[in-house]
Amino acid sequence: QVQLVESGGGLVQAGGSLRVSCAASGRTFSSYAMGWFRQAPGKEREFVAAIGMSGTKTYYTNPVKGRFTISRDNAKNTVYLQMNSLKPEDTAVYYCAARVGEVTDWPQGYNYWGQGTQVTVSS
Repeated sequence: QVQLVESGGGLVQAGGSLRVSCAASGRTFSSYAMGWFRQAPGKEREFVAAIGMSGTKTYYTNPVKGRFTISRDNAKNTVYLQMNSLKPEDTAVYYCAARVGEVTDWPQGYNYWGQGTQVTVSS
C-alpha cells in the first residue's frame, strides 16, 4: 500500500515554469513505476509522463516532450514533474500515480493515485 500526496500546483503565466511534486508513503517507493496524469474540465484523464523504478527510463506524451521533465528521488520517496514553457492548454488537475511493474501510459494500469494538484496557466 502506498499513499501519494501532490503539491506545488498554482497559477502561472504562459511561458512560465512550475514544478509539481508527489510524496509517497511507505518504504518500497523504489518498487513502483510512477506516472503523472492530468485532467482538464470536461475532458478525460490523460497521460503526461512516466518514470521507471530506477529512474533511468522516462516516457512522455508528445504535447509535453521537450517542455516537461519527470524525475524521482527514491531516497526522498518523491517524484517530480518540472514543467517549462507552459501553455494555457496545460491547465488541468495533475495527478501522480504508482504501479508495481513497468511503466505504462494506461491510467487503469496504476494502482494508487494522489488527490491531485491544480495547475492553471493564464494567457
